[in-house]
Amino acid sequence: MPKIPAPSGDPADPGIVFHRHDHAHCAEDALSRAETLSDQRGLRLTPVRRRTLEILLEEHRALGAYEVLDRLAAEGFGKQPPVAYRALDFLVDQGFAHRIRRLNAFTACVHSGEPHSPVFLICSGCNTVAEAPGAEVHGALVGAAQEVGFAIRRANIEAVGLCPACQADEGAASADETTPA
Repeated sequence: MPKIPAPSGDPADPGIVFHRHDHAHCAEDALSRAETLSDQRGLRLTPVRRRTLEILLEEHRALGAYEVLDRLAAEGFGKQPPVAYRALDFLVDQGFAHRIRRLNAFTACVHSGEPHSPVFLICSGCNTVAEAPGAEVHGALVGAAQEVGFAIRRANIEAVGLCPACQADEGAASADETTPA
């Protein structure tokens, strides 16, 4: 198994998602950026929008709209699906969250307010999602499309695999299976 480089400690480092880190710092930083950008854009980060973003920021994994709705409803924000969908749509439209199409779920953006082309690394073991820089991949995709006269309007690049913890668990499980009793 290849050695996995240690994350830099920078919350914007995609590798940090898969390792122990000060997650509260990630969440606080992203929430602060969303508040600042909303103010700059003359938008309201209403209590339900703010709480929805906080819910997405609680873990580095994608959450379905109904998971978010259940949490919002338990906290008195309403039980109707439009409550969650409107808040999620706002967050995605403003670049504070991303929709992970493979999982039909949403995750907080770690680079809100910055132009970027993320690549989502999705762990099939634990559903953790890392947002990695994807400018080179996006550039290659645009180039391939231009060669055939296609104009890309939206691209969502997702890769499914195993995070370091799930790889270790899988390795430990397979070692247990091959160890004589």
